[in-house]
Amino acid sequence: MKNTKIVLAALSEEDREQFISDNQRAFKYGALEEFGKRDDHLDHDGEIISRSTIERSIDAADSEAYRIIFDGRKVGGIVLRIDKTTQHNHLDLLFVSPEEHSAGIGFAAWQAVEALYPETKVWETCTPYFEKRNIHFYINKCGFQAVEFFCDFHKDAQETDKDREEGPSEMFRFIKVMK
Repeated sequence: MKNTKIVLAALSEEDREQFISDNQRAFKYGALEEFGKRDDHLDHDGEIISRSTIERSIDAADSEAYRIIFDGRKVGGIVLRIDKTTQHNHLDLLFVSPEEHSAGIGFAAWQAVEALYPETKVWETCTPYFEKRNIHFYINKCGFQAVEFFCDFHKDAQETDKDREEGPSEMFRFIKVMK
């Protein structure tokens, strides 16, 4: 494990557009790595994650958005939803620039999140089935457990599809119990 020093800096309004663009680039990289140019997971704008999804995540009332800073450079970002009442918190987005992968930045950022929110009882997140790198990261690095797989066979498939505005129809849901 690398001893990577990162800083989480609150997302500024001036950096919002670049944050969205960097997020889309990082997510698209994973899909193209897995599926190549034939990828059918991209939306009509050619993105794996839409601008509106990122904006909704950043703008949610309980949202906290951060830039991941490494060696003075913006190398990724995180968007969290923090429920101060239940302390059942959600990791909406975590991305690291593709050229910075495998340097320990994502893990260091996650450790910083846990330190920033020590009162958290449970963390939750989701990732598409094809993001093997993410699945490895959440389970093997960060200690999450896969607790649900959303797909056509899921007991709530119709409800899930109705509520989902976009994205792959097959997603893993992970939780990490802290307390």
